[in-house]
Amino acid sequence: MIGGAKSYIIFQYFKYILINIFIFIGLIWVSQILRIIELQYSISDQIFDVIKTTSLVLPSFISPLISFLLLMASFFVNYKISTNNEIIIFKQYFSTKEISYLMIFVMFGLFILNILNTEYFAVKSYHKYKVGELEIRNNLKLGLPSQNEFHIEEEVSIFFDNQNDGVFYGVEALIYDDGQFIKSISAEIEVSKKNFNLIFHQGERLSLSDNEKSKTYFDKFIYSIESGKIEKLFKDKEHFNTLELINHNDREFIGYGHNQIIQYIITFLVIFLSLKIIFFYEPKKNLFKRFSSIFLILIFIQIVNSYLIFIYNTNTIEIVIYYFLSLLNIATSTIIIYKLTK
Repeated sequence: MIGGAKSYIIFQYFKYILINIFIFIGLIWVSQILRIIELQYSISDQIFDVIKTTSLVLPSFISPLISFLLLMASFFVNYKISTNNEIIIFKQYFSTKEISYLMIFVMFGLFILNILNTEYFAVKSYHKYKVGELEIRNNLKLGLPSQNEFHIEEEVSIFFDNQNDGVFYGVEALIYDDGQFIKSISAEIEVSKKNFNLIFHQGERLSLSDNEKSKTYFDKFIYSIESGKIEKLFKDKEHFNTLELINHNDREFIGYGHNQIIQYIITFLVIFLSLKIIFFYEPKKNLFKRFSSIFLILIFIQIVNSYLIFIYNTNTIEIVIYYFLSLLNIATSTIIIYKLTK
């Protein structure tokens, strides 16, 4: 029967972790989709690319939220077994130490998974996300095909019969400034540095400018449009793991790396406090008050830590002082939470 109790509590714990992840990360996913499309583009042709690309950023959001997600999962498990008086049965007939040992093993596994996600999976997927996001944003700035035509920065208009995988077929193009008319079998768009390159294949070009009046045939013709609106990929803090951040030249990146270490300590403590919270017994009417107090303390820890990182980045304190104050903040808050769950 004790085996069934272990499985039941572990199942409930994982269930609420997953529910919290789906809710919070799902909301973030939707916000990322809206942030890219900015509600002002008609992107019906690219909506699936946007959804797929934004999914790559989700692992990087798990690490900052993991301590809150684990804490909330323990709240829900405690509330469920307290409401049904199951916690009283556990305490009367079973040794919570027997369940605790397995829970510690499970929670340690969660801690290792969080490290792997933060140091490897999130870093890799974030880089792919940024590349994909910039490609989508730059494509949006080019203008999206609508009714077999689109226009680029009021400089070029392109008309086509059909398209497939970003290649346009049966193309006719008007280049206004140079007075050119181009007809080609196919064309594609390439983003290079700060240029839009229009690459036409197998066609003819008619020039009617003041400087040139001619008709030429070509196998390949490239027309470039300079644009300051093109976004380029700059690596930010999420592109690096903790060791790379600490060894970075930028003080802000270094501070973020040390902050990652503090976050691991916070997550480690939350995991083992969660074990105490799960088996904490309090009358139902007082549970919400206790849970709210613990949750606010965790928010307080993160606020203080964010402020310490800020003053470190401004050269107000050195890294030794940052660690001392951060660990003091965590230790003090942990003692308060421990007393609240007695």
